[in-house]
Amino acid sequence: MPIRLARPADLPILQDIETASGELFRRIGMTAVADHAPPALHVLRGYQRAGRAWVAVDAGNRPVGFLLVKVIGGAAHIEQVTVHPDHQRQGLGRALIGAADRWAVEKLLPALTLSTFREVAWNAPYYAGLGFHELAEDDLTPELLELRAEEATIGLEPADRVFMRRATR
Repeated sequence: MPIRLARPADLPILQDIETASGELFRRIGMTAVADHAPPALHVLRGYQRAGRAWVAVDAGNRPVGFLLVKVIGGAAHIEQVTVHPDHQRQGLGRALIGAADRWAVEKLLPALTLSTFREVAWNAPYYAGLGFHELAEDDLTPELLELRAEEATIGLEPADRVFMRRATR
């Protein structure tokens, strides 16, 4: 499936994808994560207008997955990568991360970073398979430490989370 930059008309669909994906967390008992609201349209619009939102689209050019990126601590930080459950296990997450990697190279950013759940199979173990490695506490930039504090304010337990990094390719 092709990857392209998100368009304004895609944004409500991205919210639907996020909601559907949240159900996977419900199945493993993480109901608070499943119940967390998708990003607001104005937030998605900010990423889209800045050229930092990509979508994986089906044959009808309808988004079935998305990735949002921002620059944190001198790296391209993957804020979110989500694929609709009906389209998972097809390499779309990998393809979306590839788009973010190419963008980071164009912007002369040396690495991709992300924050994810340590023990959820489709989180840290998945990213490790894509070449990401866990950052030690001493390797966290002030910006990543601030992000960890922000995550804690919305109920994400720091002990359950891990920051990861991969050099751009």
